[in-house]
Amino acid sequence: MKSRAILSSVLSVLLIGSAACGAAEKSDSALRSNTQPVAQAAKPEAPAAELKQVSLTDSEKVEETTAAIDRKIIRNADVTMEVPSTTDTQHQIVSIAEAHGGFVVTSEAKQRDNVEPAKRTLDIKLVVRIPENQFGAALDQIRALGTGTPKAENITGQDVTEEFIDLEARIKTQKALEAQFLLIMKQTGKIADALEVQREIADVRTEIEKLEGRKRFLENRSSLSTITVNLQTPTPIVPVTSTGFKSNVRDAVSDSVEVASAILLFFVRFVIGLVPIFVLVLLPGGLLLRYFIRRAKRLRLAAALSAPVTE
Repeated sequence: MKSRAILSSVLSVLLIGSAACGAAEKSDSALRSNTQPVAQAAKPEAPAAELKQVSLTDSEKVEETTAAIDRKIIRNADVTMEVPSTTDTQHQIVSIAEAHGGFVVTSEAKQRDNVEPAKRTLDIKLVVRIPENQFGAALDQIRALGTGTPKAENITGQDVTEEFIDLEARIKTQKALEAQFLLIMKQTGKIADALEVQREIADVRTEIEKLEGRKRFLENRSSLSTITVNLQTPTPIVPVTSTGFKSNVRDAVSDSVEVASAILLFFVRFVIGLVPIFVLVLLPGGLLLRYFIRRAKRLRLAAALSAPVTE
């Protein structure tokens, strides 16, 4: 009997928790629309009604202002700009972030490849976190460090107020459910019932920790805005070649010089390439050929000397 009573109480607590979650969501929607029936009820038939309507409008403005102050908005900005010196600008951005109560999350540097070592530049990427109320001022100061307008800029904002309020309501409901389970835990007399209630408490505690983790994440992201800054050196301007007879003659002369130098370089490489062939192949072959020729001459001379002389 006791186990049935405990199981029924557990089921009732679960039903109450789900009902409370639904009530929290309904109350949120009801709070948004609670001013509509009052506004419809107030008809401009008498001066007193007009006074009530004005006072209601003022209270709505106050509520909207308070809601705007308490809103949770995640702001992000991504700026790419050209600066005279990326390293100096990096130090200036760090100083700006610290002056506004922020900090640097990451700083990456990458060398831009170029054939000429003197023209290799360093591109730097910074990710800074700035308090939400200092986001605009810090972003304006960072923009002012660039030469001209930024090459690319992207600013985003995500309103998470509704999700934050829903998380608070769900956490409150889950904590009330946990308290009910703890009360049932004290009244259980059997080990099996205690273990069953303990498993329910563990599930509720896991859900609470998950909701609180999400809430802390939203608080951190909304209280500190993220600004990503890509620093680059100005791109060198390629001079435009002029057209005309003189420029064509100049181009023809430069092309002929390039062709002559290429031919000369080809012959130099060809001769240098033949040196190992001559040393390793032609020279030993020539020496061997000379040796066999001289030996053949000696053999013919010896045969001629040994032959009998006929009268």
